[in-house]
Amino acid sequence: MKLKILPPTLRINKRYLVLDVKSEVKLSKDELVSAIWYGCLRLYGESETSAFNLWLIKFYDIADNNSNNHDINNKIINNDKKSINGKNSQYYHFKAVLRCQRGYEDKIRGSLSMLSNHNNKKIAISTIGISGTIASSIENFIN
Repeated sequence: MKLKILPPTLRINKRYLVLDVKSEVKLSKDELVSAIWYGCLRLYGESETSAFNLWLIKFYDIADNNSNNHDINNKIINNDKKSINGKNSQYYHFKAVLRCQRGYEDKIRGSLSMLSNHNNKKIAISTIGISGTIASSIENFIN
């Protein structure tokens, strides 16, 4: 006997968050997933985080800061890689599309914005926008 497919009215509604990620080190997709789960688990715990239905759909490596000579505040820096207070402010820039369940977008955005480091490396995750489909999220916020 063939299983019946749920009609669209009974399916879980999804939302797609477009994330802007800046990190001190080059991240892989798995490391970003680990950082996202770590941030959500730390703030909300396992039972509520499991209701988020998080899934990283797309992962884009935009460019590292060495190629465009901008610091983390988008100020132009010298080619000798010196910055304020003698610290190196070079970073890697990524964008990602994260799927979640509708109604939990604000909780996820809050937990990701509170994440400041992962594996003893600085990381900043902010939400660019929220969309109802993958195609519109890529079209509106990434391209």
